[in-house]
Amino acid sequence: MSASKKITGRRLAVASAVVLSLALATPATAFPDRRSPAAPPSATPPAAMSTVGGELLGRPGTQVNLGSGAPVLPKDIAARSWIVADAESGDVLAAHNAHWRLPPASTLKMLFADTVLPRFPRTEQHKVAPSDLAGIGAGSSMVGIKEGETYTVHDLWLGVFLRSGNDAVHVLSAMNHGVGQTVRDMQAHAEELQALDTHVVSPDGYDAPGQVSSAYDLTLFARSGLQKKDFREYCSTVRTEFPGETKVTKGKKTRGSFEIQNTNRLLSGDYDITPYRGIAGVKNGNTTNAGATFTGVAERDGRVLLVTVMNPDKHEHNEVYREAGRLLDWGFGAAGKVTPVGELVAPRSAAGQPGAEPSASGGGHGSAKPVAASVKQGGSSGVGVALALVGGLLILLGGGAFLVNRRWPLPDLVRRRTRP
Repeated sequence: MSASKKITGRRLAVASAVVLSLALATPATAFPDRRSPAAPPSATPPAAMSTVGGELLGRPGTQVNLGSGAPVLPKDIAARSWIVADAESGDVLAAHNAHWRLPPASTLKMLFADTVLPRFPRTEQHKVAPSDLAGIGAGSSMVGIKEGETYTVHDLWLGVFLRSGNDAVHVLSAMNHGVGQTVRDMQAHAEELQALDTHVVSPDGYDAPGQVSSAYDLTLFARSGLQKKDFREYCSTVRTEFPGETKVTKGKKTRGSFEIQNTNRLLSGDYDITPYRGIAGVKNGNTTNAGATFTGVAERDGRVLLVTVMNPDKHEHNEVYREAGRLLDWGFGAAGKVTPVGELVAPRSAAGQPGAEPSASGGGHGSAKPVAASVKQGGSSGVGVALALVGGLLILLGGGAFLVNRRWPLPDLVRRRTRP
């Protein structure tokens, strides 16, 4: 078969998957806000779902191909949907209802960050206007931004990642020409990433009519975001100081700060859970309709895994983190001993075809140059993070495309050092 026919065949296969995904997309369903006790509209996955990433991923139930010596999957996983994947090769090691379209909660902030973070330098300052904070949903998680105060973009992103602050999201959205424009930008970026299960209504992940994503899509967002150095830094920060409110005492203005801690319990720990060994982010969420959601990335012995867990039916404290930890443990033990059930697809502009269209920004998702290893002290907790190159170099083709089935390394991946 000629090279041109092979390329055409691949493009038709991708187009077919896109068409099937759009055909399977259900009409927008009205979800009440987080104050309502109502559950998502269906407790069972559709009989047929998107096949982006592989035919098996479109099937309901658990998909895994165990090889010789592979450990069995944990039996006590109650999540409605989950996925375990190799962050670099893109191999999906196992999945359960991977393309089930469910409310994402604040894990959608990964898409928000991947979309908006490159647009403003971290040193840029912004004075918060009352209109910046308009429209924030009742009961939202907040970092404590005050009208009339000035914050750096760096401050705002720490508020997004550590405290899941919807107020910080709305301020950054205002800087990005408003919530409406930001939603449109996020939707366009989701489609560029081939995250076709996702419908964006609110940039912060707050429960909204028709707002859905999937474990597969959330994993794509994390994988794309982790290509960005600032994204890796923010999602791995355990705790830091956040600017407080300016006060006037005897005619003198003073502005203190207060400590914020990451609400990702695999990163920061809690009274009933310890930080996961090798964890490096990414994002958690919890709303009435979504339940608890979580996407995490962890590294052990040079292997980097991504896990996404959506809405465990066990409503126990920190259950989503315990299930994510058990799935990561399984993934590290099973790596190299299972046949992948699918793959994390490349962005459309880097779809692996010679001559593929470059992205609108004119660049790829990484650098073709190796990154020297270094050590960085993170946050005020005294917990260091190592910055090291993982895997080989990103292979760039035709203005931003990379080869199908080649490793997509995570340069400068933020790793947690062993605690004393």
